[in-house]
Amino acid sequence: MTRAARPAPLAPADGAIALAFAAAYVALLLATAGDLGYARDEGFYFVAANRYGAWFQALVEAPRAALAPEAVDAAWSVNREHPGLIKSLFALSNLVLQKRLGLFAMEGTSYRFPAMVLSGAGVALVYLWGTQARDRIAGASAAVLFAMLPRYFYHAHLACFDAPIVTVWALCAYAYWRALRDGGALWPVLTGIAFGLALDTKHNSWFLPIVCVAHAVALELRERIVAPAAPPQQQRGARRSLAALAAMATIGPIVFYALWPWIWRDTLPRLREYASFHLNHEYYNMEFLGRNHWTPPMPRAYAPVMTAATVPVVTLCLFAAGLCASARERLLYPLACAAARLAPPGGAGALASVRALAARLRPPAHDPGGTALLWFLAIAAVYGAWLSPSTPIFGGTKHWMTAYPFIALFAGAAFSAAVRRARVALRALLRARRGAGLLRARRGAGARPGAFARAPRSAALERAARGPLVPALLGAAVVAAPIAETLHAHPWALSSYTPLVGGPPGAATLGLNRTFWGYTTGAVVDYLNENVPPRGTVYVHDTAGPAWDMLLRDGRLRKDIRGVGAVAGADFALYHHEKHMLGQAYQAWVAFGTTRPDHIAGLDGVPVILVYRNPAR
Repeated sequence: MTRAARPAPLAPADGAIALAFAAAYVALLLATAGDLGYARDEGFYFVAANRYGAWFQALVEAPRAALAPEAVDAAWSVNREHPGLIKSLFALSNLVLQKRLGLFAMEGTSYRFPAMVLSGAGVALVYLWGTQARDRIAGASAAVLFAMLPRYFYHAHLACFDAPIVTVWALCAYAYWRALRDGGALWPVLTGIAFGLALDTKHNSWFLPIVCVAHAVALELRERIVAPAAPPQQQRGARRSLAALAAMATIGPIVFYALWPWIWRDTLPRLREYASFHLNHEYYNMEFLGRNHWTPPMPRAYAPVMTAATVPVVTLCLFAAGLCASARERLLYPLACAAARLAPPGGAGALASVRALAARLRPPAHDPGGTALLWFLAIAAVYGAWLSPSTPIFGGTKHWMTAYPFIALFAGAAFSAAVRRARVALRALLRARRGAGLLRARRGAGARPGAFARAPRSAALERAARGPLVPALLGAAVVAAPIAETLHAHPWALSSYTPLVGGPPGAATLGLNRTFWGYTTGAVVDYLNENVPPRGTVYVHDTAGPAWDMLLRDGRLRKDIRGVGAVAGADFALYHHEKHMLGQAYQAWVAFGTTRPDHIAGLDGVPVILVYRNPAR
């Protein structure tokens, strides 16, 4: 039997380290935002945030008028296909931090800042969870591996919902886990609040009850299988999960309702409209392995292949090692116990062998939170959606990013185990060297020159084996590639692919999507400012009008450059390369009488955005 153990409390230093992780990540995002263009969806959210901001101002100045149903609907009907929490943060950041305090050099950054802060909080949360569930080495390595995912790093910059839902989703799962580990009323209540925040962030939150209910059922089954070997105080995980689930079912919807004024009246019809929009979402184009996919059936291999092609290889390898180690530790003993129950006492054969194996196996350490199981279910539930051929694939990797914190946590656990093994191996090597030296001395070999000098050196190496040197050196080796890949890919992260598929050139050869959302206009503003004549026109192609306007408001584009919606008659034409958009390039050829772009920009020699110049103008 194992003795019940509560989770090690986080030290004050862990809070400071988590805060440092968050602050450093936000600072890095701010420092790299200046050359990142605005994504198509960001433009729509700028418009919605401005409407919400006007309503917040009216709420302060004339609350009775602002709360009138007509005023609420006029403001909150904008972009009502998505909940209001994150757009509200965009609006408040722009109103307070930019218009009142003037903190940012570019106005667009004020809309992006809340998502950056939430992304930094997500990195800090991964550190805290990994540290509490495993150890500080696991937490730190998981946080860095999570932060240095090229696609996540890109989305963490944006005034969108994809990075915020990753943080809030993980926060709800963490609160649920703490409810199981700690008991009491606080963490179930926090679970319900976090679930409400997730509901009001994005519809990815709908997967959270699936994960938590499946986890509670699995805990109950585990306790029924292993119950005879466990004292009563170790059989509380499944029962504690009921309190957290009840809070999710009650507190969650209340928080969701309170923070989204659009559903304050006609609640059920508007919720049905919201759900229908996402359950019956229209399909957009996406290239995969050289084929353009628009309507079902969608390729079931899309999610695993794109994950393998975009997540750094070392992160994937550590994740696989951590997952396998957890499965071996957590599954072997319960399965052996279950099989042993089927074996008749004193019997022979395979079942008797299993019974003997169960008697020899050591029960795994007590874990009332079912940590590894929760991490696995969080990954499986998210990726499971892409087993259906009707699931849209137009969002690239962003739609399953809620699984990435848990992939990083498994990777961090594996790295921590590797550090422990390296320390053991180093100490064994030092002991073997000392033993060999003593053996030579006993055989009369005598002390060779420098033998006494090596003794302090061996002692120093022994101290290094126990100190921070081993994890520091191994950690640097592990995180070097993800950091290099992530920073090298900026600001072309949606064109970034790992060496597993040959990098961006290999991915282009395989026919994997190079870009979407029209955000790479930000990478050619210097060219446009230098070459477009006064009051010249540019066909903006896939760049949304509000996103183009924000480049003008930021001062990144000259104020006199005019964006137009037709290539005919324009001075310049942008072309963001996507397979289904080749016709846009052909139109530029016809309108300008040339197939030769005047400017090409991209990643590692792969053209991503092309600029055509009209020779007649």
